[in-house]
Amino acid sequence: MYVAPPPQLSDATQKSTDDNAATSRIYQIWLGSNKFLLGGRLIFGPDVRSLFLTIFMIIVPVAIFCAFVAKDLLDKFPHHLGIFIMAIAIIFTVYDLFLLLLTSGRDPGIIPRNEHPPEPEEDYDASTSTADWGGGQTPRLRLPRMKDIMVNGVAVKIKFCDTCMLYRPPRCSHCSICNNCVERFDHHCPWVGQCIGQRNYRYFFMFVFSTTLLCIYVFAFCWVYIKKIIEERQVNVWRAMLKTPASIVLIVYTFIAVWFVGGLTAFHIYLISTNQTTYENFRYRYDSKVNPYHRGLVQNFIEIFFTSTPPSKNNFRAKVRREPIGYGDVTSAIDTDTLDTNMGKGGGDLEMGSKPSWPSLGYEIPEDPEDFQVQSFEGSDTRGGIQHPRRSSWGRKSGSWEITPDIIALAAGVGGEVSREKRANGVNTPPGNR
Repeated sequence: MYVAPPPQLSDATQKSTDDNAATSRIYQIWLGSNKFLLGGRLIFGPDVRSLFLTIFMIIVPVAIFCAFVAKDLLDKFPHHLGIFIMAIAIIFTVYDLFLLLLTSGRDPGIIPRNEHPPEPEEDYDASTSTADWGGGQTPRLRLPRMKDIMVNGVAVKIKFCDTCMLYRPPRCSHCSICNNCVERFDHHCPWVGQCIGQRNYRYFFMFVFSTTLLCIYVFAFCWVYIKKIIEERQVNVWRAMLKTPASIVLIVYTFIAVWFVGGLTAFHIYLISTNQTTYENFRYRYDSKVNPYHRGLVQNFIEIFFTSTPPSKNNFRAKVRREPIGYGDVTSAIDTDTLDTNMGKGGGDLEMGSKPSWPSLGYEIPEDPEDFQVQSFEGSDTRGGIQHPRRSSWGRKSGSWEITPDIIALAAGVGGEVSREKRANGVNTPPGNR
């Protein structure tokens, strides 16, 4: 059988191919809903705009306090101690905003996605309900929706995430807003515009606690200023309050705010003392069953405040190579019957993401196949700064679906010989199939 030689690319075409296979950074092709700043150094949630409202609600009251209250208290105390009132307010506000940035602008503990489902375990019975056999077709594997693992002697169920193509570790959940699986998921906070998880929970609690203290500080010194007016002008409290309307506004504002941030602080102190997350507290209710993560009051606080923050599992600035599809129809190169992870859900999951789709697997298929490019290597192995896409159990390279020229030429040669053989045997091909 004669095999046509692979087509030779011209210099211009080769240069164009090399340009298409350019490198990009992971944050540029990130499949989650996150927003990035400073070249991938800061990662925020999709609702990052609410962060500006939070900053406004902190800075404006403090600015009013410094301009109309703390300034008048500078000379009200001996030895110029009044200057510390304004200095402490400014320093405390900067510290509060710094904690807000640490909470909102860092990776909360995102688990990188896989490009394909995990391999079935050896002890998993694939003959009963895990393989569907078609007429001479490749079997479609079905992974178990849930698995049991032991945590401190207690059986804990972990679920398979259709979006991230992995079994979630214990205490991990998929945030439907950020579209990521987050370790030790607590909740998604719209006020900071970010998920609260393993890597930023400590800073979130410190931010809420420091905001509570800031509200109490402003509230208290507004009353101190009113008391100074009463002593100096010999008037009652109502007339003194009319002399400083800014103090009245700040007292009302901080009184309302402290109920929110103070209540939130108290709630999270309870969660830390019992080693729970907000998600677990509202969903599992450990009051009626054993909490496998509870280690005692002291150890629970040590775990949150005195242990090192684990490093991020994502290098958002790492470079990956996007290999273009050079030949053929893209959709014909993808065997959609090979894997089947669209299993029925076992129980309700409030944090589950979207159903499996090619974009969720890291592939975006436009209407024009010439514009198709592989855009995700989150599941790849990076050793020495070089991407090594993992191979699936079918021996197919999951990081690239490129059809090489020699395969195209081979297919063309086989098709031509089959056509000639049919014509020699008197088999007519319908006009629509020629």
